[in-house]
Amino acid sequence: MSTLEQIKNLRERTGAGIVEVKKALEEAKGDDNLAVEILRKRGQEKAMKKSDRVAGEGVIASYIHSNGRVGAMVKLLCETDFVGRNKEFKALAQDIAMHITAANPKYLKPEDVDSGILDKEREIWTAQLAEEKKPKEIMDKILEGKEKKFREENALLTQSFIKNPDQTIGELLTEKISKIGENIQIGDFSRFEL
Repeated sequence: MSTLEQIKNLRERTGAGIVEVKKALEEAKGDDNLAVEILRKRGQEKAMKKSDRVAGEGVIASYIHSNGRVGAMVKLLCETDFVGRNKEFKALAQDIAMHITAANPKYLKPEDVDSGILDKEREIWTAQLAEEKKPKEIMDKILEGKEKKFREENALLTQSFIKNPDQTIGELLTEKISKIGENIQIGDFSRFEL
């Protein structure tokens, strides 16, 4: 049986509604961590259902670091102007602009990474591994892992969120889609540095 305190804490941690939190706690037999995972999975399911809906509204947010030498702009899209004017949505756009400033992603998604850049990186990795005299089958696995890591580190959606390293930007968006109830997408983004 879930306690009122447990429900309150999970609502604060996840942003989910009371009924959703209570159901997740019942399903998890009172285990807070398992309930969080259940709520995350349900949020991903909700996000997938909403991903086909058109996101034609939104905001453009910017962040300039305190040194005045680096900053970013991001276009965050949603379905309605009502959500676009929402305080939580604007705060999300601001957080993403801050993340872009700090983490310097080059692409939105891992599959967007330029193949020419990957080819050059692969050449470097292959030369390094050849010097270490790694067997071919191990080399192939290592190269595959290095490419995956390179793609994820350079893509905004797969980077760890600077305010919560346990969560990627993609997972943050999924969480907000579930909470706000609309499709949310990152349009364009740019980072500027002196």
